[in-house]
Amino acid sequence: MTGIVDWAASRARMILAFIFLSLLAGGIAYVGLPKEGEPDIEIPAIVVSVPFPGISAEDSEKLVVKPMETEFSDLDGLKKMTGTAAEGYANIVLEFDFGWDKTKIIADIRDRMDSAEAQFPSGFERYSISEINFSEFPIIIVNLTGSVPERTLLRVAKNLQDRLESLEPVLEASLAGHRDEMLEVVIDPLRLESYNVTAAELIGVVVNNNQLIAAGDIETDSGAFAVKIPSSFDEQQDVYSLPVKVDGDRVVTLGDLADIRLTFEDRAGTARFNGETTVALQVVKRKGFNLIDTAALVREEVAAEQALWPEELRAAVDVGTSNDQSRVVGSMVSQLEGSVLTAIALVMIVVLAALGTRSALLVGFAIPTSFLLCFAFLAVMEVTVSNIVMFGLILAVGMLVDGAIVVVEYADRRIKEGSGPMSAYVEAAKRMFWPIVSSTATTLCAFLPMLFWPGVPGQFMGMLPVTLIFVLSASLVVALIYLPVMGGVAGRMSRSFEGSSQFLIDRLPWLARAALVPVALYAMFVAAMQVLNPHYILPDSVSPMAGSLFGAIFFLLAAVASSITLGAARVEHRARRIDAGYRRTPFGHFIQFISGNPIMPIVSIAAIAAFVVLTFITFGQNNRGVEFFVESEPEQAIIYVRARGNLSLFEKDALVAEVEDVILSIDGVDSAFAFAGSGGLNANTGGASGPRDTVGQVQIELTPWEDRPALAAARDDLTLEELDGDVVLAKLEAELARIPGIQTEILNLSRGPASGKPVHLRLKGDDWAVLQTATNVVRARFEETRGLVDIEDSLPLPGIDWQIDVDVEAAGRYGADVATVGAMVQLVTRGILLDTMRVPSSDDEIEIRVRLPEQDRVLSTLDTLKVRTRDGLVPLSNFISRKPVEKLAQIDRVDQSRYFDVKADVTPGLETDDGTPINPNERIAVLTEWLETERPLPPGVDWEWTGDQEDQAE
Repeated sequence: MTGIVDWAASRARMILAFIFLSLLAGGIAYVGLPKEGEPDIEIPAIVVSVPFPGISAEDSEKLVVKPMETEFSDLDGLKKMTGTAAEGYANIVLEFDFGWDKTKIIADIRDRMDSAEAQFPSGFERYSISEINFSEFPIIIVNLTGSVPERTLLRVAKNLQDRLESLEPVLEASLAGHRDEMLEVVIDPLRLESYNVTAAELIGVVVNNNQLIAAGDIETDSGAFAVKIPSSFDEQQDVYSLPVKVDGDRVVTLGDLADIRLTFEDRAGTARFNGETTVALQVVKRKGFNLIDTAALVREEVAAEQALWPEELRAAVDVGTSNDQSRVVGSMVSQLEGSVLTAIALVMIVVLAALGTRSALLVGFAIPTSFLLCFAFLAVMEVTVSNIVMFGLILAVGMLVDGAIVVVEYADRRIKEGSGPMSAYVEAAKRMFWPIVSSTATTLCAFLPMLFWPGVPGQFMGMLPVTLIFVLSASLVVALIYLPVMGGVAGRMSRSFEGSSQFLIDRLPWLARAALVPVALYAMFVAAMQVLNPHYILPDSVSPMAGSLFGAIFFLLAAVASSITLGAARVEHRARRIDAGYRRTPFGHFIQFISGNPIMPIVSIAAIAAFVVLTFITFGQNNRGVEFFVESEPEQAIIYVRARGNLSLFEKDALVAEVEDVILSIDGVDSAFAFAGSGGLNANTGGASGPRDTVGQVQIELTPWEDRPALAAARDDLTLEELDGDVVLAKLEAELARIPGIQTEILNLSRGPASGKPVHLRLKGDDWAVLQTATNVVRARFEETRGLVDIEDSLPLPGIDWQIDVDVEAAGRYGADVATVGAMVQLVTRGILLDTMRVPSSDDEIEIRVRLPEQDRVLSTLDTLKVRTRDGLVPLSNFISRKPVEKLAQIDRVDQSRYFDVKADVTPGLETDDGTPINPNERIAVLTEWLETERPLPPGVDWEWTGDQEDQAE
């Protein structure tokens, strides 16, 4: 194997060409590689959703979820099946093992859904199949606020949405905080009764006249013509003029019976950005595109769109951005570049002091060369640069120079003994070949098991060992092949540099020569930064490739200048006379003591073994426990606002607004996006879901690190420590606890594979009442356990639903049925969906809904509504009754059994009575002992730890 060194040395020009191509390819790869905040992980999970308007949770479980579970239960590779039966929809989450064949499984799911749909009752909508992917979270959010009409703001948002979605790197720019348009047909029951028209007749008129009719073609001897019958609605007037009833020459149109207006759907949620009503665009990038460049392109397009607005609109509508992930990723890239340059500088300083200028430059050359080779490997493997890749590169900085230092040090010694530069470096590489290979292989073996981590955490952290393998393998190539050739060539070149250095020595004093050294070294630093950042000293108009190429040439010239100036500024040391005689240093005495007789080596080994054992024992007794993933200072957080009861949207919004006012008054909060009800932002919570009794959320961004010093310096009453993320959230938690009537919970959006609250117990069973009892027992135990906070469960929330009971026998005597009653009830609630239509002002279909006037949308109206029967118009109250019942909004199932969850967080910094630190693992162990020894759960209830504990155990 050492023959490869001789082969490389004999072909020095070819190896130099390889070095140049490696640096060029690595630089191009680094500039072109997509930069992302987190690894792009494809979760092996499929979500199957079935919308079913009006269905109850119990019926959704019995009629929709269970048939789907039966069909999916024997899918190949199925790991876990989680179902949700809720009011208005049902869904199934199918989790598979990694290494799945996604295409085959999705095709199999579609086949089985076709079979399951045959068992569904009528009324369901088409199912949808979606995947879970970390890359499909917003990289930047564009917020539109201003005192303009809602329709104007929505139109501006949709125009901007169309412009952003036309960009190649943008996958979608979904809207949040808006309402869709709707054509509302408001009917007066008395007017209908006076015209002797029923709601069913209105529905039939609209549906029959809003159809696309393909009449065909007519072909004659004189030509062929297409026959068209325009029959679909295009504008509001088409609906207004529909004939409903004809009495002689008198035609009663829909406009005579109802008020028709183009309006918005009922508000399901409210949204505000920094206290102002907003419409937000959540921009998601396509896979494989650079996050930093995409965010910059989005900001440019937003600015270009603003420039096209009228002056009045620009003054009325404010545009802001939040959740800008490019800032975080850009900061990580800058830290990586800074770490690399710092490592080069420190290594060169140490080697310079020990081995001299030439050796320092060669070792410094090994660091960026290894990194650029690694980037070339990453580009070939189509791996994006994420925070895990960057962490692996920084971790490898201290390891990749070992081989280079060994080769350079041995070669330097051989040169001093009289060998030529090329022969000295070749001999050094051959002599140290197997020690360097074995050392690198030993290091790689330490990280090799990380390649086989299972589950999502393994996929998340899997790029760390891959990056280390790439960069250490590159360092091996550099140390054993590139460095001998570079060292030999540099040795020959140093002789020509000596002439230039002597030229400076003859003409400049030493101080002037020494002053040139930092200038040359600074030029190397600037050149290195130009290679890493193509626009470091060049304008943005220069292409990245040209900028990096200029930086590489500049770096080579600066390195030559550094070599010449360092040679000119060197200080010659006069060799000291060595006195003959026997001398021993203190370190020599120590070595003599531990190895000077046959007993001491055994004693030394025993002492070292005892020290290692004692260290493990001491650590086991005094450590702070095990955490699933490292905790970091928060930069973003979500505040959940919790309240119970049948609250209206107005009441929910008032509670959220109170919380929002407190949040915006706290120093260190940069922005806040608040919403009440349904909707909101699509935040990456790492799999964590909000508490069941959440009525609204406030998603906040804390002041960025780089902006904190300026903010603290601008105010006398604010210190840098008070802007720390943990301090800000602690202050926020204390202030929010003072608000009466609600509970708040803060979720730190930390980066990593963690899945919410670490203490997460799941109870499974089939008996609903027994399962609820067991959940209450566990919840009580959680509340008694010291250190557990923010406890929540997934029991049904207390609330009231109104149940309409139809006396089928009585209705049958009148000739009515349940479907007729249901349609009349919908008039009081969200309205009857007549049909859909397209209008020129909207790209999407809008619904046509018929409903009662707002003042009549109350339960008591049901007593006065009438339906047409064979006996004439009959009041609904003749055969219906209503009563309040306990609310059941959702039923959760896992692996074909019902379940409830009990979750809690752990207060940091606490200890038990015996001094053991309280952490999630320790609390789970205590609760497990309680479950196994006291057996408090009734028969038929199974339990398991899930969430972070499940992933950690796996």
